[in-house]
Amino acid sequence: MLEVTRLESAYGPAQVLFDIHLAIRAGEVVTLLGRNGMGKTTTVNTVLGLMRPKGGSIRFEGREIAGLPSYKVAQCGIGLVPEGRQIFPTLTVEENLIATAAARFGTPRWTLESVYALFPRLNERRRNLGSQLSGGEQQMLAIGRALMTNPKLLVLDEATEGLAPLIRAEIWQCLATLKSERQAILVIDKNVDALIPLADRHVVVEKGRVAWTGTSAELAADATIKDRFLHV
Repeated sequence: MLEVTRLESAYGPAQVLFDIHLAIRAGEVVTLLGRNGMGKTTTVNTVLGLMRPKGGSIRFEGREIAGLPSYKVAQCGIGLVPEGRQIFPTLTVEENLIATAAARFGTPRWTLESVYALFPRLNERRRNLGSQLSGGEQQMLAIGRALMTNPKLLVLDEATEGLAPLIRAEIWQCLATLKSERQAILVIDKNVDALIPLADRHVVVEKGRVAWTGTSAELAADATIKDRFLHV
């Protein structure tokens, strides 16, 4: 579904991605791991068209999308839950969801009703403004908003950052539900122990390069990976 090869990206003269390789198959959950500042969000932003690549290839369902503007990347079927949520604070929950609704690939799987079924709390607060929601509710809304685009690939940047443990558990359960429905997902998060039972494969980034990649079983079996690349 998504194939990233030899990806390079830079902020002006400062190159931050050097040789990123990443692949996600249909129905697969893949994580992008690494310490802060190692290039995870830059990788996502480059794939999503929010940054222009300096080199390399980004193919989605066989189509080269490197360098396309972000709205065209979204139209290909990639939905983003951005770091910091970035919901519309002056719109209601329901207006936030309706604002991104799209059905580009036939009958939509995700509608207001199905998002509310996944997140009943959003249904309860559907008339509240985005600014009136808790952090956990805002994250649910950000996920629901991305799902309303009916993406083929869902990308979550810092899926549970700053959330209370009970809310994090709800988000992980949501992602497990999506995985059971064969939703392809790329997720960035620091909670490695929660990601291991959820994800099929992991990609670890160190200083703008892929330092390690493997399955959940391989990551769980090798404690040195966490010590070398993930622990602060």
